[in-house]
Amino acid sequence: MNSSDVIIVTGASSGIGKATAEALAKTGARIVLACRSPSRGEAALAEITRSSRCERVELMQLDLASFASVRAFARCFAERYDRLSCLINNAGVITRERQFSEDGYELQFAVNHLGHFLLTTELLPLLTESAPARVVTVSSGAHKIGRIDFDDINLDRRYTVFGAYARSKLANVLFTRELARRIRGSGVTANSLHPGGVATNFSIDRETGAGSRIMRTVSLFMSSPEKGAETPVYLATSPDVAGISGEYFVKKRRRKPSQRALDDTLARRLWEESERITGGR
Repeated sequence: MNSSDVIIVTGASSGIGKATAEALAKTGARIVLACRSPSRGEAALAEITRSSRCERVELMQLDLASFASVRAFARCFAERYDRLSCLINNAGVITRERQFSEDGYELQFAVNHLGHFLLTTELLPLLTESAPARVVTVSSGAHKIGRIDFDDINLDRRYTVFGAYARSKLANVLFTRELARRIRGSGVTANSLHPGGVATNFSIDRETGAGSRIMRTVSLFMSSPEKGAETPVYLATSPDVAGISGEYFVKKRRRKPSQRALDDTLARRLWEESERITGGR
């Protein structure tokens, strides 16, 4: 990475996203923190700027639960910058009960997959113009138990918190696989990863803060956000993966995802459905 590189990190106000942005800021690249909450984003911006001793960090508001917000972010970014070296799709949410996005979709699927799908497709022309460039998507080992029923996209028939989360993480891996297929030869690569069990507050309710006590207890047995950021940073910067695309990584090594995540027909169907839902490219 050098001073001409520009990197977007979604969900950069805390946890893995914040740790990833901080590590990347130290490389000299310009970092854009894409955060839902302006106040938390400002706090992260101040801390990252101070700890990295880098002034090339900027905050931009992005709510992945809103297609309008995603489009506004992409439009604003393209007006400010003429290149994008790497997009890190990191933001994630777990909700304690079934909730819906601004556009009427189950919230975990909307934030963890649909919002990132739309963001990536909206920024893809700029990524291609900036090639070589990279798309890094943070998934989870939970994808292995995920299932996608296109006839029940909002989980009206059956909803469980972890089932919805696992579905969104499976979507991350499938999306990455299909994206890599579609952009092959463009100079842009796409890879997904499992960051490990990381102490982060992404599972705290977006509106009420519910779950914070549980997370404080669970975090005693989990890795630090800095440890979880190692693989995203590796995939964003390492020359070792410069030509690798469509793969799934754990601890900076290629690993085989679930058999379902390798289903190219499913990946193609997910892309088409996501495109229809979001009105994407």
